[in-house]
Amino acid sequence: MGKEIRLLNADEIEVRVQSVKSNGCILLLYKDARVDMRILDETYGPTGWQREHQLINNNLFCTISIWDDEKKQWIKKQDVGVESYTEKEKGQASDSFKRAGFNVGIGRELYTAPFIWVNLQAGEVKDKGDKSYINPHLHFRVKSIAYNDKREIEKLDIVDNNNVVRFSMGKPAIPNYSKNDKQNIQNKESNNSSNGLTCEKCGKKISEKVAEFSTSKFKKKLCMDCQKTFTRR
Repeated sequence: MGKEIRLLNADEIEVRVQSVKSNGCILLLYKDARVDMRILDETYGPTGWQREHQLINNNLFCTISIWDDEKKQWIKKQDVGVESYTEKEKGQASDSFKRAGFNVGIGRELYTAPFIWVNLQAGEVKDKGDKSYINPHLHFRVKSIAYNDKREIEKLDIVDNNNVVRFSMGKPAIPNYSKNDKQNIQNKESNNSSNGLTCEKCGKKISEKVAEFSTSKFKKKLCMDCQKTFTRR
């Protein structure tokens, strides 16, 4: 075949929440099945590849076949899918196709992604019993990504739906909200807080969530502004 699969662009990568804790969450990088189809079309042409699904031992497998004009034969890559939480058959078909795509080489660079931890602020996470849930209105996307000559991720920036940077390669970020946004958040925290907790540095009232996060992160009870100043030392 001799054709190189290109690397994924930032807007072709999905960001999903893997797990949530009271002070943050872990994110994973994914690709969509439509990305696989697009790259296969770009690289081999719409008629230069094909897919088929087989049920083997009650597991749905997908085989991607790519035409090798030099050998005059189809080169095949196969993998199995797992069920989705919503549409069982469709989920398995899509997942097996994406996994077979990894075998072809599409999106394999995602395996080199760093551990992605995002700090969550007051109002972005809610605890129910022994479980924590992220605010359903909070979403993340890849803003920029770069690779080295080994096709490994060397630069990665993730932002939320307010375009605030929440993760940069190798380090979680404290959200850089605008002054108005921060003031609104702090006012809300003050109005909702009747626990008497205050920032150890400036004396502002803080919520239990902010106090809990700050104590776990900095070993001090700090407001959002003072947390940002503290990390710069």
